[in-house]
Amino acid sequence: LQVDLWQPSSPFHIVEGMVIDVRVPQNTSRSLLSYLQQANIQYTILISDLQKAIENQTGQRSYRNRRSLSGYNYEVYHSLEEIQDWMHYLNKTHSDLVHMFSVGKSYEGRPLFVLKLGKRSRPYKKAVWIDCGIHAREWIGPAFCQWFVKEALQTYPTDPAMRKMLTQLYFYIMPVFNVDGYHFSWTNDRFWRKTRSKNTRFQCHGVDANRNWKVKWCDEGASYHPCDDTYCGPFPESEPEVKAVAHFLRKHRKQIKAYLSFHAYAQMLLYPYSYKYATIPNFSCVESAAYNAVNALQSAYGVRYRYGPASSTLYVSSGSSMDWAYKNGIPYAFAFELRDTGHFGFLLPETLIKPTCTETMLAVKNITLHLLKKCH
Repeated sequence: LQVDLWQPSSPFHIVEGMVIDVRVPQNTSRSLLSYLQQANIQYTILISDLQKAIENQTGQRSYRNRRSLSGYNYEVYHSLEEIQDWMHYLNKTHSDLVHMFSVGKSYEGRPLFVLKLGKRSRPYKKAVWIDCGIHAREWIGPAFCQWFVKEALQTYPTDPAMRKMLTQLYFYIMPVFNVDGYHFSWTNDRFWRKTRSKNTRFQCHGVDANRNWKVKWCDEGASYHPCDDTYCGPFPESEPEVKAVAHFLRKHRKQIKAYLSFHAYAQMLLYPYSYKYATIPNFSCVESAAYNAVNALQSAYGVRYRYGPASSTLYVSSGSSMDWAYKNGIPYAFAFELRDTGHFGFLLPETLIKPTCTETMLAVKNITLHLLKKCH
């Protein structure tokens, strides 16, 4: 539960066992700490000066335009403009393995770019969909999507596993799903989560793009109120970003065998269902893929990921992209919650991009190679 502003009369209730992530304005911090002490509620101050931490990460940077793949820095966070320039560049310079296209336009009119990665070895190939940045503030997601493409292109000539993956499969990679929200998190509010659509009745902007899918829409774990972070929207696929991706996935559902979505933070590998406590029909295949993936991930730096159905491993939520993908016939649907477990949270330092992406790459390769084997 994320509480952005603390006031002593805040209309939420803290119950035993609940973990709350609270961002507190300086002028009310004393009243909150006093309240917690009086109520005998345990608390930990993770970041004492959040504003300073944000400024350290997003400080005035020069435009980091890179003209070559080798010169592009994958160990820093990049703005939307930089990421899109990078996509255009790869499309020009790696046309044998990369094809860039748009699935539609965002609410504010930005193109929704996707990279199709793979060797054009035969007319029909199975495919894997990967999206990052469905929630704007989760910057490590887009960083991983870029890292994946970099690793694929650099290791394709020498790594037999990568060669097999790119020869036998296509990868559709969407580095920034929520383009408007991501841009806004760079320019206005580092902790922005939703899209940027306008609500006619309320002054609040945006919809949670991971509560807007047509699967148990706006049930448990989603909100009907436009000002809430988990607002499900006025109707399913109300957001042009969600509608465009859903349309593409529906059109290619016979080809796409895996859906991978990257989020932060919690260090988890989740699979359906999110909206109910129930076992999926192909549980044994998906469970073994998840088990092997988290073991591969742990082999890099010893970082442990929890894995399991999203509803029982994380929390119940409705209208998620992962559940929708699974319900629409994509047999392997996963959501990664990347580093960390809360110390840095959404402000994961740039020094942790490389280890996070390196270990995650092992998990993704593992899932992909699992996909190429027969599992019933």
